[in-house]
Amino acid sequence: MKMKANEIRKMSATELETKLVDLKKDLFNLRLQHATNQLDNPIRIAEVRKDIARVKTILREQQGR
Repeated sequence: MKMKANEIRKMSATELETKLVDLKKDLFNLRLQHATNQLDNPIRIAEVRKDIARVKTILREQQGR
């Protein structure tokens, strides 16, 4: 489930921080599954990494205001 930038922009800074922590946990778990050959969809790792980048970018935009 890819997050859209306009959906992320509607979130508050605290919601974004929470989302970032959740995404990092997801990424860790996906990498662990990948290392133990239990990952069904390796493309999911790239999707989560891009979602993390989107959240970080929008956090930066909000801090600049």
